[in-house]
Amino acid sequence: MKKQQLILPLVGLLLLVSHTATSQSFPFKLPKEKPNQPLSAAMNRNYENYTAPRPEDNELYTQFKYTEIKGLDYSNHDGTITRRDPSKVIFENGKYYVWYTYRETPTPPKGAKSATETIPSADWDLAEIWYATSTDGFTWKEQGVAIPRPPKPNLGHRSVATADILKWKDKYYMYYQGFSEASGLRGDDCPVLMSYANSPDGPWTATNTIVIPNGPKDTWDQYSIHDPYPLVYNDKIYLYYKSDFDGKPNLVRMQGLATADNPYGPFTKNPLNPVLTSGHETTLYPFKEGIAALTIRDGNEHNTIQFAKDGVNFEIAALVELMPTAAGPFIPDAFTNTKDGRGITWGLSHFTNATTWDKNHAILVRFDCDLSQDLEDPQMKKHHVYHRPEIYFKQGLSDTQRERIRKENETLQQKH
Repeated sequence: MKKQQLILPLVGLLLLVSHTATSQSFPFKLPKEKPNQPLSAAMNRNYENYTAPRPEDNELYTQFKYTEIKGLDYSNHDGTITRRDPSKVIFENGKYYVWYTYRETPTPPKGAKSATETIPSADWDLAEIWYATSTDGFTWKEQGVAIPRPPKPNLGHRSVATADILKWKDKYYMYYQGFSEASGLRGDDCPVLMSYANSPDGPWTATNTIVIPNGPKDTWDQYSIHDPYPLVYNDKIYLYYKSDFDGKPNLVRMQGLATADNPYGPFTKNPLNPVLTSGHETTLYPFKEGIAALTIRDGNEHNTIQFAKDGVNFEIAALVELMPTAAGPFIPDAFTNTKDGRGITWGLSHFTNATTWDKNHAILVRFDCDLSQDLEDPQMKKHHVYHRPEIYFKQGLSDTQRERIRKENETLQQKH
């Protein structure tokens, strides 16, 4: 009887220990909702920082697919013609429209010291804003110049570039950078200008006034206001932009925001600027109740997609790869003041290394993705991309690095 009385409590204790261990262990099947149990910092992030714990269920995660577009000529890729920095794609008059930086010069870029009135210093120097149309997004027909360089001494007489489009109350507004000297001679410190039209086919009328002024001395945007990118949000025009600053040893690039009640301004800079700490180009779109951002290149948080419920305070929502450079997505609700942004599935971007640097020019390409509430494409949700060995070998050591390693080996051998 005593032995039986002893065994029964031991069995109960073992069952209790077993149950406790099981209940505290993380389950084999990943829960869709955050489980009510102690979690590591990494597991907490997995549930709190992303829209879903698995990438394939995260509406702000995607792979990017690229397609060479048809219909545009590049003079046998000799560097004399470039097309880069596409605007958002819009759909009007039964077709898609896109605007971009277009340069056609006698030579490829030669640098600031060799630049003349006909020889460009940089790929975007001596450029105009041209546009093209398409019925399918793959084959494009170039329509010619939209916004030419104005005559001296007007702002932008050296180059007009990096345009983006706004539709506001059935009229069209183009924001762009206006260069008055060659890039590389502090010519990158160019202001944002604006032209307007009653039709996406123009004609465009330039206001010849600065839309967003540079910041005061010793502030982050005292020199550069680049990549103007307008959206309609919260009954206002939200115009995001990039600035270059610091410069020790390399420029830091971050994103700011300015808002206005009408396309002419005045634009008020957000007091929390910069609102994004990373990203070389500026690409955003309405998503659900807020704004999503493709944070491309540069900074601690590059290669991320971020989200801000208020369009200002962005948080990382996904880590991605092979992001489109200077992306201009097709955003059907970019100007509708939506409170439930549907997302994006495709757009245009550019490749700047189409050939060798002595023939430096950029080409426009199409990218596709699944960053939409209305698309479910499992192929776009794969966790990684396989690269062939030659892709990695191209990221090889420089001669300087090899010499450093040789000396390190030599020193180590001498010590032993």
